[in-house]
Amino acid sequence: MKQVDFKFFRRLLHDARGAEIAEAAAVLPIMFMVLLGIFWFGQAFSIYGAITRAAQEGVRASVPLCTTCGTPMTYNAYATAAQTAVSNALIASHLDPTQMQMTAQPTFSFCLSPLTLCPATGAACVQLPVQLVTSAQGTTDCGISVALQYPFKFWLPFTSISNQQILLTASATARMETN
Repeated sequence: MKQVDFKFFRRLLHDARGAEIAEAAAVLPIMFMVLLGIFWFGQAFSIYGAITRAAQEGVRASVPLCTTCGTPMTYNAYATAAQTAVSNALIASHLDPTQMQMTAQPTFSFCLSPLTLCPATGAACVQLPVQLVTSAQGTTDCGISVALQYPFKFWLPFTSISNQQILLTASATARMETN
């Protein structure tokens, strides 16, 4: 009868050759997914910042003076200026303005005769004159509202949100200036 060499089995149990490969095979896919997630969420945050700035630029470019309040025909020029400013800001951020969408109009109470330009796609939703609450006492001022949505697709393989489109929403309001 041959005697079993226990030294061989002890050496085999303590041998760590190849363990690094097994650990890397387990950790690298998870690390890769985390890095992809950071990248795509960063992209979404960048687009959100760009559309928020575009909505703010639209409001700044179209704040009417209240001397013209009450006549909807004069509002068309302000709404056109807002939509042009939003489109220019998106182009400056390397985003396609024709991708803008508006699924639901923001709800505001209107001062005087309202104008609402909310196309389904390709332009921002401009509403004026809307009522803005400006103080704790509840006094209201008239203002303008610009809102838009922009689509974004995440690409995270092996997840439920891979290739799903989400709509990033931005809006801005400003008080109409008085003389």
